[in-house]
Amino acid sequence: MKKIAKLKLTPWMAWVGLLVTVIAAGVAAGLMVFVKGLSLTNLTDMVPWGLWITIDLSSIAISAGAFSLCAAVYLLGLKRYQPLARTATFIGLIGYTMALLTLLMDIGRPDRFWHAVVYWNRHSLLWEVTMCVTLYLAVLALEAMPIFAQFEWLRTRLPRLAARMERVHHYAPYLAIVGLGLSMLHQSSLGAVYGVLKSRPLWYRPDISILFIVSAVAGGMALTVFASMLSARITRRANIDDGLLERVAYFIGWILVGYLYFRFWDALSMTYTYEPGRTEGLRMLTSGPFAFNFWIGEMLLGAVVPILLLLRRRTRQVPFWRMLALLLVVGGVVAYRWDTNLSGQLIVLSYLPGEPAVAYTHYVPSLIEFASGAGVVAYGLLAFSLGVRYLGVVNHEAAAEEHFEEMPAREALPAPTGD
Repeated sequence: MKKIAKLKLTPWMAWVGLLVTVIAAGVAAGLMVFVKGLSLTNLTDMVPWGLWITIDLSSIAISAGAFSLCAAVYLLGLKRYQPLARTATFIGLIGYTMALLTLLMDIGRPDRFWHAVVYWNRHSLLWEVTMCVTLYLAVLALEAMPIFAQFEWLRTRLPRLAARMERVHHYAPYLAIVGLGLSMLHQSSLGAVYGVLKSRPLWYRPDISILFIVSAVAGGMALTVFASMLSARITRRANIDDGLLERVAYFIGWILVGYLYFRFWDALSMTYTYEPGRTEGLRMLTSGPFAFNFWIGEMLLGAVVPILLLLRRRTRQVPFWRMLALLLVVGGVVAYRWDTNLSGQLIVLSYLPGEPAVAYTHYVPSLIEFASGAGVVAYGLLAFSLGVRYLGVVNHEAAAEEHFEEMPAREALPAPTGD
């Protein structure tokens, strides 16, 4: 009798098994929401946007590396960053599909997703956001076709299809132009959706659009660099150019300086005078239940510490400190999205006589929200893990060889200096 070979559990199998388990729990939670409705959640008429919308905003923000790096490569001619743009494009596609998954649960009627495309409401910012998401997701899918064409099974079984998918790369400059416009519109419109709500005084200000764009560019590029460095340290299938990543990390540090400047003046300007709802919301943000997240998560760990680590050459050149700084940047962007989304909803203005002008409400995500949200995050991690293993999305040498012959070289981002 032949001996039955024992199945050996590898770290890769354990990782995939863990993610699949979390995804299965998320799918079960999502199906329960579809069957029984949003009554299973802790969302209310006062707090209609909760954990799911925060995941949606965060996943879209950390996908911004796709449009920023693709614009640098194909529009500015900085072709040395093309391998990193390849990784950013794949992360962008994952991030936008994560956003769609959360919206499927949040909007309540996912079967009507096509209504925005057919029935145009040009006076609605949410309609504009919906159109940008739909169109930019299509652009990302086209930009990612050459990446999927590297799948060995596809190249072996369907070589003609793989060749056609690879040829889409010739249209990359045009896709970069369209993607830049759509993504810039989308990132700014997400902030504008909050900024036009006059009934929520803490949100009603025009600079949220700027903050959303700047924080998204920093967070998207930071996640791309961090994911590349982490992949290279976990698997041999990932190959990186550390000098290239160091240059981008230095640039991220300066983006954070601009973001911190805008964020400081955004908060300071709200202290000039008392306004019902806005003043109470700012107090809640800076000295209330969101204070730790604001001062420690956003300001200190999300901006100040990464600036110090990324702008100093001695710390930036050490992989551990660089990765820590980049991870903190991503965490700071998520913290900013959470603070912005929730702080404006927990202050409620009343216009009825005999009632207090300002009232407070509260929100804690339910177990269903946590389970389904964790399933979406696990999907993103699994998709990127499969991309690294089977599609070579983090392979700087191969990507550079494929595309180096196209554009004339130009000077790249300023050489990292700093002390």
